[in-house]
Amino acid sequence: MRRLARPLIAAAFVDQGVQLARRAPAHADAWSPLVERVRSPLGLGDTPTATVVRADGAAMAVSALLFGLGRLPRLSAAVMAASLAPAALSEHAFWKADGVDERKRQRTLLLKDLGLVGAALVSAVDTDGKPGLSWRSRRAAKDAGRAGRAAGKLARREARHAARTADRSVRLAGHRVGDKIGV
Repeated sequence: MRRLARPLIAAAFVDQGVQLARRAPAHADAWSPLVERVRSPLGLGDTPTATVVRADGAAMAVSALLFGLGRLPRLSAAVMAASLAPAALSEHAFWKADGVDERKRQRTLLLKDLGLVGAALVSAVDTDGKPGLSWRSRRAAKDAGRAGRAAGKLARREARHAARTADRSVRLAGHRVGDKIGV
């Protein structure tokens, strides 16, 4: 299933990433408000908006190619989601659209892109049917606790057995000494 689903999900990301990277200046106006908000927190300095758009598109396309090929699928899916979210919000700001039809079209495109972000996020946490690290660590702790309790139970049993054996040995030695001295 993953062999079929990954390339299908990746195709939309590759297409959109290539479009952003190739036509970055055409998208710069739509991205400008978002880039201005994150310019100082991300340390972008005087980087032109078109360069930010081009970098986002390249990251999206490359990560989608890796994802589609099954290489680093969790990391590449996370990069895909992180690169599409700002693109979707910048490109499809339906609340700014003029006219009912354009607003509806932009809202549909935004929801489609957010659906792709959701698919990428699900893929980012998919462990290919293998247990994840957190599950394995919880399981190891549980197994260690179980083994510790079993070892403690065995140690108590062996200690009781050793105490009984020692008690018998002392009584037997006492009887032998008593027999020797005639008591």
